[in-house]
Amino acid sequence: MTDPLHQDLLALAREAAGRAGELLRDGRPADLAVARTKSSPIDIVTEMDVAAEKLVTDLISARRPDDGFLGEEGASVTGTSGIRWVIDPLDGTVNYLYGLPTWAVSVAAERDGETVVGVVAAPMRGETYHAVRGGGAWATGAWEGERALRCRTAPPLDQALVSTGFNYVTEVRTHQAEVAARLIPLLRDIRRGGSAAVDLCDVACGRLDGYFERGLHAWDYAAGDLIAREAGALTGGRPGERPSGGLTVAGTPGVFEPLQRLLEDFGAWHD
Repeated sequence: MTDPLHQDLLALAREAAGRAGELLRDGRPADLAVARTKSSPIDIVTEMDVAAEKLVTDLISARRPDDGFLGEEGASVTGTSGIRWVIDPLDGTVNYLYGLPTWAVSVAAERDGETVVGVVAAPMRGETYHAVRGGGAWATGAWEGERALRCRTAPPLDQALVSTGFNYVTEVRTHQAEVAARLIPLLRDIRRGGSAAVDLCDVACGRLDGYFERGLHAWDYAAGDLIAREAGALTGGRPGERPSGGLTVAGTPGVFEPLQRLLEDFGAWHD
């Protein structure tokens, strides 16, 4: 963690994610409503998603006007500096709409196409997770100071606790449910938290042994993927591939490969 640029990017990402998290936590209106939908009537955007993304992009662009952006709610700027920010201002919007606590702000910085900084702020947990490439993964929370993160020692697959998520398009979700049904007898159990960023950080924290999901976008996993890898987890997509919208998989060494093989056999990578 000696690159001064990476440290500057980390500090800015932590500030932006923290301020957006505070806005979402403290500014949530009692009558919060759906502002619009995306891929289906249940794939929603609230006014707070849009406000949080604006806060993050305004803050970063004021400090680094030459950087690029890719944001879930429409931020798209090419930039000229070689740095691009990949932002999910509210990962877990349905949870947020219903008042459930599992949601997060995810901010990642790419340098020449490689993720070098990742921050995930989970305000209702009182925790923020962060990583710099090559520098390990860390968290702040109720405990004093920063805590180094390390994924769990791998259990046998039949004792692994694995999380997943489901798409908002009915036909896709139906197939995902079929894959989950085939996996359940082979695992300790499956969880469905509702935030990809939080699930990836839970792998890093040792709260999960694995995670998989089809249909994610770069903003869903950019920060969490780096945090999980820096905590010692393995991540990927289909065998030999990187995480992608086709499939994102993370797991402790020993769980990752057998889980990935099962997902390949069960067709988790297609609808």
